[in-house]
Amino acid sequence: MIGRIAERLFSPGAGRALPGPVSPGDPLADTSGLVVRLGGREVLAGVSLTASAGEVLALVGPNGAGKSTLLAALAADLPADAGVVRVCGRPTGEWSASELALRRAVLPQSAALSFPFGVEDVVRMGRAPWAGTPLEDEDDRAVREAMAATEVTVFASRPFSALSGGERARVALARVLAQRAPLLLLDEPTAALDLRHQELVLRICRERAAAGDAVVVVLHDLGLAAAYADRVAVLRDGALAAEGPPAGVFTGDLLTEVYRQPVEVFPHPRTGVPLVAPVRG
Repeated sequence: MIGRIAERLFSPGAGRALPGPVSPGDPLADTSGLVVRLGGREVLAGVSLTASAGEVLALVGPNGAGKSTLLAALAADLPADAGVVRVCGRPTGEWSASELALRRAVLPQSAALSFPFGVEDVVRMGRAPWAGTPLEDEDDRAVREAMAATEVTVFASRPFSALSGGERARVALARVLAQRAPLLLLDEPTAALDLRHQELVLRICRERAAAGDAVVVVLHDLGLAAAYADRVAVLRDGALAAEGPPAGVFTGDLLTEVYRQPVEVFPHPRTGVPLVAPVRG
């Protein structure tokens, strides 16, 4: 069934342009003056941001700050009311859906399926954009490696619907990895995970960046963002409050103001990575 769906959506006759080579530092996604309105409310207000090949960019900020909206706009899943969103140097509207699927892979906050697909079938859905291309021959290896990386091989034959929330989250990430797009857009990939698998997911993000991909990840855990991101973008009320390396951006004053919660930041005694903790007592 999945193969037939892929053939209909991504047929060789669609005239797709395959992705070209990417060099470290190339902008794989960027926004300029991005404005997005939802339900009559301005959710993003003039955001300009770039995600480059070879880096992990974390989007952080309080609930309602616009993180998921920004990620959806980068994915071309939400239209811009003003400004420009580019993927691989071109405005998203200039790419066909099939060409865009070869260049960016998206992990939404929740993973739900209406049919009882097996785990391996779900992961294999990530290969649909490559149907009918010379790289279609890599499908089996891409699926196998993605499942191994996310530690879901052990339940490959189980129905997706029978998994726990954390297991579903890892299978959904495996689908994204199997897609092998150079731009990964991940919305709260650690939300349902235990400590071990939170670390696993962020290590995968770092590995993908080291291999040349651009990874944009929405995180609520500021400690994970500080430990694994090359850059962080702090959003507040739909605008960028700060952007840069975590060590320079994560200060007690800024985070206290943005989160409206007293926060202290101090360096890890061994690594020097910023540790963020609420002020209690």
